Amino acid sequence: MTLFHRSTIIEGQWLLRTRGIAAMGDTLEFSDIYQEVKGSWNDGRLRFGRQSVVYKSSKTGKVDSIPAAELSQAQWRRVCLGQGIKLTTSTGHIYKYDGFRDTDFEKISEYFKAHYKVELSEKELCVKGWNWGTTKFSGPLLSFEVSDSPAFEIPLASVSQCATGKNEVTLEFHQNDEAEVSLMEVRFYVPPGDTATTEEGPEPVEVFRDRVLSKADVIQATGDAVCIFKELQCLTPRGRYDIRIYPSFLHLHGKTFDYKIPYTTVLRLFLLPHKDQRQMFFMISLDPPIKQGQTRYHFLILLFSKEEDLSLSLNMTEEEVERRYGGKLSKNMSGSLYEMVGRVMKALVNKKITVPGNFLGHSGTQCITCSYKASSGLLYPLERGFVYIHKPPVHLRFEEVSCVNFARGTTTTRSFDFEIETKQGTQFTFSSIEREEYGKLFDFVTAKKLSIKNRGFKEGIKGKDDMLEDSDEDQHDAYLERMKEEGKIREEANDSDDSDGESDESFNPGEEEDDIAEEYDSKASASDSSAEGGDSDREKKKRPAKKAKVVKERKPRKKKPKDSGAPKRPMSAYFLWLNASRESIKAEHPGISITEISKRAGEMWRELGKEQKVEWDGKAEEAKKDYEVAMREYRESGGGSSAPSKKERKKKGGKSDEKNKKGMSGGGRERERERTTGNDSFKSREFISSEESSSESDRGKGKRKRKGSDELEEVASTPPSSDSGSD
Repeated sequence: MTLFHRSTIIEGQWLLRTRGIAAMGDTLEFSDIYQEVKGSWNDGRLRFGRQSVVYKSSKTGKVDSIPAAELSQAQWRRVCLGQGIKLTTSTGHIYKYDGFRDTDFEKISEYFKAHYKVELSEKELCVKGWNWGTTKFSGPLLSFEVSDSPAFEIPLASVSQCATGKNEVTLEFHQNDEAEVSLMEVRFYVPPGDTATTEEGPEPVEVFRDRVLSKADVIQATGDAVCIFKELQCLTPRGRYDIRIYPSFLHLHGKTFDYKIPYTTVLRLFLLPHKDQRQMFFMISLDPPIKQGQTRYHFLILLFSKEEDLSLSLNMTEEEVERRYGGKLSKNMSGSLYEMVGRVMKALVNKKITVPGNFLGHSGTQCITCSYKASSGLLYPLERGFVYIHKPPVHLRFEEVSCVNFARGTTTTRSFDFEIETKQGTQFTFSSIEREEYGKLFDFVTAKKLSIKNRGFKEGIKGKDDMLEDSDEDQHDAYLERMKEEGKIREEANDSDDSDGESDESFNPGEEEDDIAEEYDSKASASDSSAEGGDSDREKKKRPAKKAKVVKERKPRKKKPKDSGAPKRPMSAYFLWLNASRESIKAEHPGISITEISKRAGEMWRELGKEQKVEWDGKAEEAKKDYEVAMREYRESGGGSSAPSKKERKKKGGKSDEKNKKGMSGGGRERERERTTGNDSFKSREFISSEESSSESDRGKGKRKRKGSDELEEVASTPPSSDSGSD
């Protein structure tokens, strides 16, 4: 079938990272191998074993296991910047993994021949860019080929809708919110067939559509539901929904919104008891999530009462139930409502239900009351991870946890915070946990061999009943100390202001002396005792009050202008080696980024021996000597001497300060004299008589003869010039 295709968006994000290879006897393992999931690349680990090929996603933890006996074909293909492998099974499933190196081909090829009896063949992809060719349907893939070479492949499971026109077929795809660029639709032009063939059979367009829909993930509510659960309380999304169970998907029907959830998007099932022991949570983990506007729900959480029972009858015959579900379900069932929902979901989704393990909190329950962000909820320590319910729901697997931390509560010492940091750098803080839960939670984390950030501090106080029974002095809290100091400074500032005001009003030397009784006074004993007791009070009053610390705003330092003519500083031994080795690193790792180059160079430099580093140390020493010689010659030639040194600036600044102080003192006295004279004392020279000038000069000579305090008193008692003129 010859076709022409036209796509609205065909772009993708291709990633290639360095990854390690572990060959251990009968297994061959690769890390940082990527799998394309609806337009986005998820990294994980791929392991080839004698019995199966196993791929585990680092993001979701989902495991794909391919039995070795089912492998029928293996292809090695060049994809973007790396190499990829395509595996086909006898059941019709196809798996593609990318991120290999060229050197991995021989190892994998020999392993496949030895253990799987399958030859790893090389397949070239067409890169001509032509948009006409032929289509081939092979299992769940639609392959568009040009000259018998595949140009691109479309996973039919990603198709959400298929529509036809006169001679066109339009494929629409499921959107992935995590992909930077998504493929929305592809249109194929199907040439019309001969008149004779079309009269006998269906049109080529209809044949193409039927073959796509047979493998596409198109949800169509055809037929009757297997069973229906009425008015179930749902926490996320919030509301009451009727849940209709179909063979391939789950339909939530509410008053406002409807959701259709394919069973292929269900990752895990959880059944968790509420802390009140009267209710049960049933949580369904989804990937991709369901959408409501711009909101994404990664978890579907149902709340049940333990006392609510149900008698359920499946809309199937007993033979059909036995044939489809193999004894997992029966036509007529009865029991608690949450048990019925869990049993049906387990059979249709074909997933195990996760329940709490052996953890018991201080109150005897299998969960811990805490707060996450702005709402309170329950934290469940499970055998393989942590689950928080319910707003927002959080599921953290131990595999993605980097470390945990026990932190002191921010508002009170009766609680503590439990922090979990993932390997991607994201931190989850569960706060307001009762201090009685600390011992149980610490023992659980230790038993699971999770890394604890502050293990040393916790083990030091583990012998005590509780982490937070110690006083605040047991551990230095810098923030608390700073707040105390600021409080003291404010109190002292207020006290100093009050004490200054009181001393100005009540200070009277004569009264203080009269209060003290003399030796011959009849009240001498009373005064002595009172004086002894009051000595400390007087000493405190006499001590000057501490002034509040004033934090001055630091002015930004002006950067020293760079001297363009000065010699360049010499490079260290590492940078000399890096400049010489950069091209070789690029050659060994084609397409490596700048940050990866520096990271790889750092590792290689640490691995170098002392003998190899001696050569570069010597070159660095020679470069340093050459720099010193060049700098000396540059300074001798007058370069860089225009700016004064710091010492010279200080000397000049000190002299100018002294001159300024003297000028200020002299000018201050003259201004005082001018203030005392007032505006009336001013007279211009032509209006001053000879008598006035002589009298003022005589007074000036008399003032110069006086010294010390007499001079100051004379200046203060000298009448204005206008008065002397009147005399």
